[in-house]
Amino acid sequence: QVQLVESGGGLVQAGGSLRLSCSASGRTFSISTYAMEWFRQAPGKERVFVAAINSNARSTNYADSVKGRFTISRDNAKNTVYLQMLSLKPEDTAVYYCAASVNFDDYNPRYWGQGTQVTVSS
Repeated sequence: QVQLVESGGGLVQAGGSLRLSCSASGRTFSISTYAMEWFRQAPGKERVFVAAINSNARSTNYADSVKGRFTISRDNAKNTVYLQMLSLKPEDTAVYYCAASVNFDDYNPRYWGQGTQVTVSS
């Protein structure tokens, strides 16, 4: 059974930073063959794409709203993906979800994490 477990969320003031982690587990599961993504869902809104990284970390994509502030990275040896968030804004407040997709740019995840709450106070 595949599990993606997010951590690192919390409460931070505007202008602050957080680093989210997503650790994958499963008897034979490895993220190394998957594109990894972060999505977020703000209260009362739909879940939206935030960032993606392909399997070998050579390509990344970002939502316009986070470009220049967020950085996605991965460590396949640790079966972990990260989202470094800088210059946080109140509008970044959301539940952040980690996801694994077969294809980069599909944004159609096969696996999802349970989410971690990020709250940015003004």
